[in-house]
Amino acid sequence: MQILGLIGGIACGKSTVASLFAQWGAGVVDADAIGHRVLCFSEVKAAIEQRWGRGVFAPNGDLDRKAIADRVFSSTESGRCELEFLTSLTHPIIKREIDAELQRLESAGTPIAVLDAALLLETDWKTNVNYIVFVDAPRSIRLQRALRRGWTEAQFDAREAAQLPLEFKKAKADWIVDNSGNLARTIDEVKVLWQNSVGGR
Repeated sequence: MQILGLIGGIACGKSTVASLFAQWGAGVVDADAIGHRVLCFSEVKAAIEQRWGRGVFAPNGDLDRKAIADRVFSSTESGRCELEFLTSLTHPIIKREIDAELQRLESAGTPIAVLDAALLLETDWKTNVNYIVFVDAPRSIRLQRALRRGWTEAQFDAREAAQLPLEFKKAKADWIVDNSGNLARTIDEVKVLWQNSVGGR
């Protein structure tokens, strides 16, 4: 099974591109969704409560992702420290879950899997990835998309600052998909990539 790593900036449209690959027969592993699921694991909740107390928990006992984001995506030294704690706690578990999903897809005979992971290059999740696709869109467009999701510009900048520079990521990609236009154009780009490159290998 070939594994395609999907990366890009915040609100670049990776999920849209991943869904197009899925329509043409690829299996999709969403690292962000796995990360959200991992926050429900009892061992993760216990470790976070021990470090941060009950202030980052919602009334129903689940972790409050916004409260956690406010704590870890801060430009202060404390924020960087807390982000390191969170990544050291969750990333190994996320990697384990990613590997399990990829194994499940391979056992099912899936020819191509797409690993949708914004932090692919920042982590060891890229192990066994055969090709990398960078989904490109200018900051102005990505910021507008993030604002429509209810983010602030400060939150957008803080999240982006916690990742590797986009030009570095773009340089590491085997293919680039321009997602700055309309959906029809993105579909055409991904279809060409699938037919002439990924799906044809």
